[in-house]
Formats: sequence, C-alpha cells, structure tokens
Amino acid sequence: MDGRSTVDVIVVGGGPTGLMLACELRLHGVGVVVLERLAERTAESRGRGLHARSVEIMDQRGLLERFLAVSEKFRVGGLFGGVMAAWPDGMDTAHPYGLATPQAVTERLLEERARELGAEIRCGHEVAGLEQDADGVDVELADGTRLRSRYLVGCDGGRSTVRKALGVGFPGEPATVETLIGDLEFTEDRAKVAEVVERVRRTELRFGVAPDIDGRAGVARMIVPADGVAEDRSTPPTLEEFRARLRAVAGTDFGAHSPHWLSRFGDATRQAERYRVGRVLLAGDAAHIHPPTGGQGLNLGVQDAFNLGWKLAAEVDGWAPEGLLDSYHAERHPVGARVLTNTRAQMTLLGAAPGPTALRELLTRLMEFDEVNRYITGMITAVDVRYDVGAGRAGDQDGGQDSGHELLGRRLRDVPLSDGRRLYGLMHTGRGLLLDRTDGGRLSVDGWADRVDHVVADIVDDEDGDPGVDVPALLLRPDGHVVWVGEDRQELEAALTRWWGTPRWGEAGER
Repeated sequence: MDGRSTVDVIVVGGGPTGLMLACELRLHGVGVVVLERLAERTAESRGRGLHARSVEIMDQRGLLERFLAVSEKFRVGGLFGGVMAAWPDGMDTAHPYGLATPQAVTERLLEERARELGAEIRCGHEVAGLEQDADGVDVELADGTRLRSRYLVGCDGGRSTVRKALGVGFPGEPATVETLIGDLEFTEDRAKVAEVVERVRRTELRFGVAPDIDGRAGVARMIVPADGVAEDRSTPPTLEEFRARLRAVAGTDFGAHSPHWLSRFGDATRQAERYRVGRVLLAGDAAHIHPPTGGQGLNLGVQDAFNLGWKLAAEVDGWAPEGLLDSYHAERHPVGARVLTNTRAQMTLLGAAPGPTALRELLTRLMEFDEVNRYITGMITAVDVRYDVGAGRAGDQDGGQDSGHELLGRRLRDVPLSDGRRLYGLMHTGRGLLLDRTDGGRLSVDGWADRVDHVVADIVDDEDGDPGVDVPALLLRPDGHVVWVGEDRQELEAALTRWWGTPRWGEAGER
C-alpha cells in the first residue's frame, strides 16, 4: 500500500483489541492494515488472561484450541476487590473457567490468525495525525508518510493519538494512588517469599509476588504500592525505585535484580464521550481506561472489537442497515461505563483503612450466597451482558424492566445440537445464524443467505444441563447475541431486515 492507495480500514494499534478487530474484518473480506507504533513486540504482559466471555469468543471463531494449548484454566468466582470465592453454580456458559494467558501470548496468537486471514500488519509505524472527509480518512505517520482509508479505528491505548486528533472528550477521575508492577529476577528463597507475601497481604492487598511467572524459573511478577502519583506515568520506575518500595512495604526486596520490564499504573477512570466520529471509531483503552482490578481491561477491548467488527464490515460492504454502525457506541459505551464503576468500587475495597476493611469483610460474607457470587462473577466475566435489540432499554445488562423474551439481547452459550454439531462450531465464519427448531425447518433466510446461515436442528442437553432455550427458533448476530425468537415469518423477516439490511434474492443458505 502506498500513499496514494486507499485501504478499506486502517486499525491504529496492534494490541489485543486491534488484532481481534483485524481478524473480524478479514473474515468478511475487508481490506485491513494494522499500524503498530512499536517496531518489535514488547515482552511486557500486563493482561494476564481471558475471562469466560472472551473464552467463548475464541471458541466462536475457532481459536480456542490454540489458546488451550498454551494456557492454564482457572476457576475463581467473584474475583472482586480482593474477595475471592469458589466458582458459582449455575453460570450460563459452557466454558465455566478463565484462561491464564500472558498478554504477549494472546497478541502472538491473534497476530498469527490475522495474518492467516490476510491482514497487513506494519510495525514501527506511528500515527502523528489524521483528517477525515465525507469519503475517507487521511492518516499522517511520524515519518511524513500519508495513507488513506475508508474508515479508521483507534485501538492505540489510553493516550490515544486518534482520540486526541478527533477532539473527543475523555472525562473521568484522575489517579489518586499508583502501583508499580514488573517482572524481575530474584534470589530470595521461595518459602520466604510466600511467608512475606502472606504477612503483608493481611493489610496491603495492592502487594503481591508471584515467583516463576509464566514458567520462567527465577523470575517473579512483583506488584507494590508506589510512593505517591508520578507526574508522567509513561516513564517506568527505575530498579532502585522499585526495590526501595519493596523494602518499605515488605521489609525486603527479595534480592530483585535484572528486570525484564517495569511499569506503573494508577487508578484513573476515564471514558470517551463518543466511540464514533464520522468514519473514525475508538475501541479498547482508547475508549476507556480503568484500574486493572478484576482483570477486565484486555477482555473489555477484545469484546469491543467483537461487537464492532461485523458492523464495520457491513458498512464497508454496503449492506449495513441504517444505524447499525452507531449501535456499536450504543451497546458498548454502557458496558464500558459499568466496568469503570466496578473497578472504582474494587479500588475502594483494596484500601487498608478501617472502612474498606469492614466493607471487604461484609462482601466476603455476602459472597457466600450463591446468587451474589453468580451476579458478581457474571459481571466480571461479562457473560451477563445484555444489549437492547429492540425489546428493552439500551445498556440493560441485567434484564432490568420489561425487556421482552429473556433471551433477547443476551449471547447464547455453546450448546450441542441434535445433528451432532455444536453451536459455536457453526459460527467460525462470522455470519449470522438462524437456528430453526420448527417441524421440518419451516423458516427461511432467503434474501439474506449471503449474510445469514440457516441451521435446521434441535438443541439437546449436555453436561451443563438444560440450556433453557424453549423457543421454536432463534436468530443470532455474528457476535452470538440473540435478536429474535419465535416462529412468525413476518417477524423473522423484520428482524433480518433490521440487522442485515435489504434482502438479496437467489442465494441458498442451508447448512
């Protein structure tokens, strides 16, 4: 691609969000160029894994086996502000676990998939500015090169150049505390490390040492409260600063030396006022920042991309119905706001003062109730997210008031089908899906068969029990969320038109 050519979509930022978006766009044949500022990938792995909803997403796109091969499963309920509990019963997912996957590994796997699908990934290309007009977006790189695309998505982090160039407000709360984090080699005996960590964490939950992180013998992930808030958190702490804080908080620096990487983060919470301005959109940390409590950041960005990808592809391909692309902001902004709220609450719970300590003790007792545990776990893992698809309120993640059929707006978990296949195995191509359980498969997607698959099969019980899908048929978007249930043909056609636009006749979609 040279400065005179036009690509369909430029994605700024090659982290998990940008790479997931590139994969989604390429599933639909959209031309994608990813511009990554770094010339080489960093070994820094702030994100430590995938929650249940992100695990589902990888399964929906046929990527789960790749992640399982390099990850360990974990099952922790709650995971909220230092309060942990057993995994709750009755979670609505066929994947009741998370995956401990370093961010660097997640990026490697997603980059491999994006390249397989034909995405162009250009490292060492920093965006300096952009301008848009009615037909596209002009991008200026730091080296003076100019590129053009029909659309652009900023996935370039909390200090997003794209967001700043758009002039989009980023209101929120500034950092009040700061935490140092890094992977360092250490010489202290592991039994001594465990003893110190157990003692310190009785009163300081923002401290931790995890020896042999990611299977690297002699390397520990260390986290320790900083002494105040740095004016420039983009500047990493020095080794001596890190060791000094370890000694101040824990009474020892564990013989820490030879850091692999060091960084710092605060508890600021901010969210972009708009996720779309014309032909430019924001996703991931470019759209929202928050403390890493609960491990939600990487997952929130990947899920942004999963929501946006098929909608932007529809816009590029020319079949998107009116308002489809704007539904990205309408659906994801409330989800981001809820994560900001729960991370603020968690940071309060992590405090060492009497008030936070009392709150933590109370929540620990409340988490013994399975309903409370299930609610908080569903919120952290995002399996409870519910969109307004025309039968309820926008942003109503918890069902709320009269929201129509209980399945509408929710994602459907993976279920076994009567023909021996599984639901998620039919979603690898990123198309819509009509699951037709009527006698003889009486329904049809004629007119939308180039965008929606028609599967005639029943749902059967599996080891997770009855999936609770007592409807004749249901229609799923490419992201797995239910947008219609029933058996009325006219209502089905109305839902197909709303989400997939004008029908095109003459193409079969039976699978």
